[in-house]
Amino acid sequence: MGIDFNPQRWDRVRETYGQWWAKELDRPVIPVIVKGNDPGRPEPETPLLTQQTSLDLSVPAGDLIDRIDYELSKNIYLGDSFPYYNMDCFGPGVVAAFLGAVPDNSTGNIWFEPEEIVDLKDMHFQYDPENIWWKRVQEIYREAVRLWNGDVVIGMVDLGGILDILATFRTTERLLMDLYDQPEEIKRLTWEIHELWMRYYHEINDILSPVARGYSDWSKIFSEKPSYVIQSDFTFMVGTPMFVEFAKPELQAAAAKIPHTLFHLDGPGELNHLDELLSIGDINAIQWVPGAGAPPQTQWPDVYRKISQAGKGIQLFDGLDCIEAVAAQIGTTRGLLHWDIEVAPEEMDTVIKRLEKFGVTPR
Repeated sequence: MGIDFNPQRWDRVRETYGQWWAKELDRPVIPVIVKGNDPGRPEPETPLLTQQTSLDLSVPAGDLIDRIDYELSKNIYLGDSFPYYNMDCFGPGVVAAFLGAVPDNSTGNIWFEPEEIVDLKDMHFQYDPENIWWKRVQEIYREAVRLWNGDVVIGMVDLGGILDILATFRTTERLLMDLYDQPEEIKRLTWEIHELWMRYYHEINDILSPVARGYSDWSKIFSEKPSYVIQSDFTFMVGTPMFVEFAKPELQAAAAKIPHTLFHLDGPGELNHLDELLSIGDINAIQWVPGAGAPPQTQWPDVYRKISQAGKGIQLFDGLDCIEAVAAQIGTTRGLLHWDIEVAPEEMDTVIKRLEKFGVTPR
């Protein structure tokens, strides 16, 4: 039976998300997915591509994409959802692997370790077209293009934040000391990684662009133009002066080069940098993640008011009630966008009624 999504739905997705990025949409963006369709064929034996399975290079890339196609064929797409697959399956900050770090998924999630710790002055990063993980990622994207011809948005791999990648090679503790002891070396390496990061980003998009209806990443936000969720999780451990010195210039450069950007603001430690982030005009939206042990998203009205008043969009995670709560706090639903919401078939009628109340066309 295949993936149930027609050209008219794609037109509406492009229009809706285009208006959201342009800050012209007077309703929230709410994607909802119901696992209710009959795929019309047996389940493939190939395991689904996840962080638990992605390091197995023995599975043909075409088989991986076929299994993803089977999973997507189960979906009923409601509201602002669209056929999409999240390629965070190679782990957060996969550029580290492209640059020679070793991926490890023994815990069930992928993390990266350097082969050895070297002095900063001896550390140099180069593009390696033969890197096994870089070749594997490209192979999977090419198979996705071959099978779907643009009818599925396959997200950008989680490339990672520049200082987060550097921390993989130095360790977080060493990198914190390096900021004091060898600031110029850190700046040199930051820009080395930045240039390589942009090369990987553009080369993946070059595979997708001949057929792409749009682009996305692990934030799951559709964009007709290339986009990305940029981040700097490492900086939750530093003060704002160091953020301004070591992180902000690179974030400004990345946001200027990428047509649409969202910033992943991870945990209360990063709230210290919010004003600096909001001053970067090319950042379109903020994804605020309070983190484990912190109050839920509905309990941060001052944060959302500040983001909204700065003219930035807001991505939420905590459900339809959260959208209503935050809209009441900031006085509008303009600029709000929710992570995709998965519901059971028996919840479908109730969710459709709530979508209609928000002004969202259900199907």
